[in-house]
Amino acid sequence: MKPLYRCALGAAALAMLGALPVQAQTGDTLAKISGSGKMTFAYRESSVPFSYLNGPDKPIGFAVDISNAVAAEVRKQTGKPDLSVAWQAVTSANRIPLLQNGTIDLECGSTTNNSARGKDVDFAINHFYTGTRLLVKKSSGIKNYADLKGKTVAITTGTTNMQVVRRYNEEKGLGLNIVSTKDHADAALLVEADRAAAFAMDDILLFGLKANAKDPAALEVVGDSLQVEPYACMVRKGDAKFKALVDGVITGMMKSGEFEKLYNKWFMSPIPPRNQSIGLPMSKELQDNIKAPSDKPAT
Repeated sequence: MKPLYRCALGAAALAMLGALPVQAQTGDTLAKISGSGKMTFAYRESSVPFSYLNGPDKPIGFAVDISNAVAAEVRKQTGKPDLSVAWQAVTSANRIPLLQNGTIDLECGSTTNNSARGKDVDFAINHFYTGTRLLVKKSSGIKNYADLKGKTVAITTGTTNMQVVRRYNEEKGLGLNIVSTKDHADAALLVEADRAAAFAMDDILLFGLKANAKDPAALEVVGDSLQVEPYACMVRKGDAKFKALVDGVITGMMKSGEFEKLYNKWFMSPIPPRNQSIGLPMSKELQDNIKAPSDKPAT
């Protein structure tokens, strides 16, 4: 997995320099997969419970299960039951470039569907709704954003949370020292090591990280939700055929009840590796989206 990851980073750099052919940036994903004999799907290393590692090179999670359902439909539509899935690790910073340059064919994890990203990629039907909150140590006494005045806050690079918190910091004059990290687990470690007072991120990811922490009881998720945003899977811009396939899979799961079963599996039941339950009932926004599936972005 690691050599593939290094190659992917190199490919992303080449793509941004214009060194890769144009057809790698758009094209027909189904034709690409059929011709190559494999589909390359993205995963995150610590986006619990959506997409994360449970042992070396073994991605699991709610979004990984959705990706596997997409893979089954790809095999069906291409008439190639032996098509394999290659799993490629991505970060918040490189997920869009790797999709654009053809390194990955689908990114389904914890990516916010918003209008700005919609200029570069297309989003499938929304599969979750979340908002920016704070992971802190219980002993810190921090209960909301005002308690962070003059303190250090960790935020993952390439996330919408960075923009949200920076804007809030300026509006409220909190004087925050914002530290960016490569991925979510790195930010959580800064809090646990007292190198940051809080980790600002989507609340569901914070609950997931807390559940899998060495000492979950020492951490808590606090603060008002700054804004509610949807998560959705990303496909290449302009590939209406592949978007329709992914939309069809997710909508079908919502109509059949399979989506709710997956939700209960990952959000209401004990999950690996520590067999802790996040215990987060389905939000009204997601319930409404199951009744009337939508790919509407956040503003």
